[in-house]
Amino acid sequence: MNPVDKDTSSADFVFYSRRLARLLIEDALSELPTESKSIQTPCGPFVGLTIPSLDSSSLCAVSIMRAGDAILEAVRECIPGVPVGKILIQRDEAQVSKHPLHYYSKLPPDINRKHVILCDPLLATGGSSSMAIEVLVNAGVDPSNIIFATLIACPEGLQFLATKHPLVKIVTASVDKHLNDDKYIVPGLGDFGDRFFNTR
Repeated sequence: MNPVDKDTSSADFVFYSRRLARLLIEDALSELPTESKSIQTPCGPFVGLTIPSLDSSSLCAVSIMRAGDAILEAVRECIPGVPVGKILIQRDEAQVSKHPLHYYSKLPPDINRKHVILCDPLLATGGSSSMAIEVLVNAGVDPSNIIFATLIACPEGLQFLATKHPLVKIVTASVDKHLNDDKYIVPGLGDFGDRFFNTR
């Protein structure tokens, strides 16, 4: 079954979402700065690239709760000891604009010295992700050290983030057509958090 199908079971949705999230994070990690490294193989020397920031001292993963936790687990599979931050931002569904509201954040105390992978599965209006980026910047994170990892984006959200936070890198698996009048991505997949955590 296709995981974006409205009738896909919760188990299948979780299975395919986790597979896709792992691929997404592998790609996001490749956006970190590299440096040259020489090693000795059994058949002679080899010069390649290494990612010096790929450890817990210089990398952090931050989840926009709760849906971002699905992407966060993929980061922790790749780098089990990575420090984790959490930001709770929710759209105000009562408002036509779906304006985001910031409720809570808990970040590592030295986050200002780290590269940050910001995790949220959907980039719709860009309001929540932009607010999360502002929380990180206010904590001292250099915007050029932020990589926003999202499974599905839309042109409106990408344009908004590119305008508001031009130094932030965005890594996505798919760019869908547009937002509808309810500010949901079309065709999209509905509410990712409800489908992933089986609460719909």
